[in-house]
Amino acid sequence: MLTKKQYDEGVAFTVDAFNKAGIVLTDEEKGRIEVADFGLGMVEQVGLQLLTYVNTEKCCAKEMALRPGQTCPEHTHVGGEENGVPFDGKEETFRVRRGVCYLYVSGAGERMDIRAAIPPTTVTVYHEIVLRAGEQYTLYPGTKHWFQAGSDGAVISEFSTRSRDESDVFEDVRIKRIPEVI
Repeated sequence: MLTKKQYDEGVAFTVDAFNKAGIVLTDEEKGRIEVADFGLGMVEQVGLQLLTYVNTEKCCAKEMALRPGQTCPEHTHVGGEENGVPFDGKEETFRVRRGVCYLYVSGAGERMDIRAAIPPTTVTVYHEIVLRAGEQYTLYPGTKHWFQAGSDGAVISEFSTRSRDESDVFEDVRIKRIPEVI
């Protein structure tokens, strides 16, 4: 759970990070910034700050801000069924706007060889992709992944098919995707 103070601090951090990356937000957009602690109560270590610009049946666009060393925990975008209609898992492209993002996906890689700090959550994939400002990587549906900001934090644009965050499958069973603010 997040306190209102933690949530407000996360929003302020995000607005500042976006400003530093040259991303201009309207007041309405600033009011829609989400601070996710994944139900673990350690948002500065395991968390994510984001703004969703658009999320339609066919596409989604988001901006994400991560604090220095902050981790978005390992998860998979799976397919399913919504209102009786089947859907595929999300395909997403990350493009780093500022900072460094250590992205980990299924594939060759060993825990002891990665540059990121192992988060206090369950992780099982260690194939490392280092993304710097101006670089991007596309994740296909069903790809296990987690990511962590470098020492200066990171701002990442995400372009994807429809986002269904509530259907993401997290490797760590303690995780709750939708934040609770007290």
